[in-house]
Amino acid sequence: MTSDKTKKKNWFGKSLRFILPLALSAIFLYIAFYDEDINKILGILSNASIFWTVVLLITMLFSHYLRAVRWKVILNSVKPNASIINIFGAVMVGYGVSCVVPRLGEVSRAVVLGKWEKLSRSSMFGTVILERIIDIIFLGLTVIVSVIIWSEDLYVKFPWLKSTLYITIILMAGVILFIYFLIRFREKFYVLIIKLLSRFSEKLAHKAAYIFDMMTIGFASLKGTKNYIYTIILSALIMMAYALSAYIGFYTLGMENIKPVTYAMAWVLMSISAIGVVIPTPGAIGSYEALSKAALVLLFGFGESISLAYAIITHIISYFLFIFSALIFFFALNKHHDKLLKVVETEMEEL
Repeated sequence: MTSDKTKKKNWFGKSLRFILPLALSAIFLYIAFYDEDINKILGILSNASIFWTVVLLITMLFSHYLRAVRWKVILNSVKPNASIINIFGAVMVGYGVSCVVPRLGEVSRAVVLGKWEKLSRSSMFGTVILERIIDIIFLGLTVIVSVIIWSEDLYVKFPWLKSTLYITIILMAGVILFIYFLIRFREKFYVLIIKLLSRFSEKLAHKAAYIFDMMTIGFASLKGTKNYIYTIILSALIMMAYALSAYIGFYTLGMENIKPVTYAMAWVLMSISAIGVVIPTPGAIGSYEALSKAALVLLFGFGESISLAYAIITHIISYFLFIFSALIFFFALNKHHDKLLKVVETEMEEL
């Protein structure tokens, strides 16, 4: 009887994790497409520049390559000779999976790279957690920079941005302090977590201990002043590359002919639309469109149709880039590694 109740709870929890992202996507899509002329939007999209679309694809790939380079720097103490091709492939596989199932991409890329590089899952999960924390910190910084560089008051157009910014700053400070104390007092934290949670559930305590181990392994993987500096520089470059992609997006639809576009505009747009990517919707569908359109209309004065068209085309390009890259890297690298394993097995048999 208890087993049936547990199964029902597990089924309900899994269903909720699946249904909630879809529901959020539907809500945001309704907001983005409400009272829009679909034919007009399709007409704008049909006139998109092929040249600038290709440039946008290349820029997006470059920004994700920078992410792979940063991950390699983080992995330096774990495996200095890790293949950048494997790391880049794992990054793209993770993005591809995230387009279908939100946040599962992080698990996928950790598992895939662990397999390809013969590294433990715990160490891979730990470095992925560290990367996500770094991303949150730099996302907060991009929003702060947006408030500084944009002459108009962002808070007037987006009232929720001020509270979001305050929360982000508090979280950033809290995360940095948490990492510092976690590394400094690792053993004490571990004992305390097990002791507290064991009072409620042994299973929960063991799960928490596993997550704690992954986090400490990930935090400890980033060692050395040089690697810290490289990580900070690469994180800044990643954000700059994302903003460059947003800037090139203007030219795909000829929006520079409507009014002058600047890199500062692209930076502000990137920082706001990135919040849409953080929302747990499948592949950021709906949330990205709604926030990108709102920023283009409310801040920069573009028409609603072309603003939505911008959100659609930049999202479609990134979406298919992730899906196709994930498939190519997954099957190509898996095949390559399977061949290597067969060669090693053959040589071992001959010996």
